[in-house]
Amino acid sequence: MTDDTVLTETDGCTGLITLNRPQALNALTHPMVLRIGEALTAWEDDPAVSQVLLRGAGERGLCAGGDIRAIHADAKAGTTGSLDFWRDEYRLNARIARYPKPYVALMDGIVMGGGVGLSAHGGVRIVTERSRVAMPETGIGFVPDVGGTYLLSRAPGELGTHLALTGTAVGAGDALLCGLADHYLPSGWLEEFTWELTRAPVAEVLPKFHGTTPEAPLAADREWIDHCYAADTVEEIHKRLLESGLAAAREASQLLHAKSPTSLKVTLAALRRARGLDSLERVLEQEYRVSAAALSTPDLVEGIRAQVIDKDRRPRWSPAALFQVRQASVERHFAPLGEDRELTFPPSGAGRG
Repeated sequence: MTDDTVLTETDGCTGLITLNRPQALNALTHPMVLRIGEALTAWEDDPAVSQVLLRGAGERGLCAGGDIRAIHADAKAGTTGSLDFWRDEYRLNARIARYPKPYVALMDGIVMGGGVGLSAHGGVRIVTERSRVAMPETGIGFVPDVGGTYLLSRAPGELGTHLALTGTAVGAGDALLCGLADHYLPSGWLEEFTWELTRAPVAEVLPKFHGTTPEAPLAADREWIDHCYAADTVEEIHKRLLESGLAAAREASQLLHAKSPTSLKVTLAALRRARGLDSLERVLEQEYRVSAAALSTPDLVEGIRAQVIDKDRRPRWSPAALFQVRQASVERHFAPLGEDRELTFPPSGAGRG
């Protein structure tokens, strides 16, 4: 492929993958997914490559997510190109999780949606003081995917439920607390870290860099988060947040009020079901069903329009209120697609944790 939106090279013992769309915050396209997969295939059995490093071009972030303008056009036209994209993307997410060589991700700056899928399933996940990690899908009428419901359903207590429903972006300390990252390095050290990594295994390089781990603000909020988000319905979660008397909880309730009611209910159901699935692959199979259903809902088109296309920040959700979302509409997102349309993985696959 001649597409330069992903740059791949080897330097010393390391295969380097650079997402190269800085003007679009390295938003992920289908050709980029395929190019990353090609690089991983080439390096998997290459004895000269002992590890892989993922990074983003520019100063603003690793990856802001999938190219949602393309998804908007697809959903609006009633076509299904996004399904092909998600199929390859989710398979790449699973491959990263079980890649046989160390996979190091520099989660510097903005890391959202598809960027989380490319990084947070890796074996070595590094955040910096500039990291802003989020799964903000409920704000565009979608549902966390790319294995996001797997990761967030396994975060301590109900922290993952809070992040999934509100779409809140967290910094380095909270990313570490929630299990979305493993190590903290100041951004000013990344160039030297990368240079060292081209000359030695990551297990030898990491101990040379000792960044002081930042505080995790969410740790102080565990009591109210765990109580409020343990509820069985989004309505009850909203009620508990409002009744808590805490400013932070009221702010969370306001965030929920702005999200797609359908997306909120489907997201909660997806998280609860993901807890009972035994591997990342099984969760990705579920997410593919959910994403396929969401592609045909009015909220996805409307949410992207309001947040990205027109940027009026005033989505008109349909239905507009939680009580109007029927359980049958939620269940539709989990219905089998038919044998020839399902995303499947071998039954032996296992994800992180």
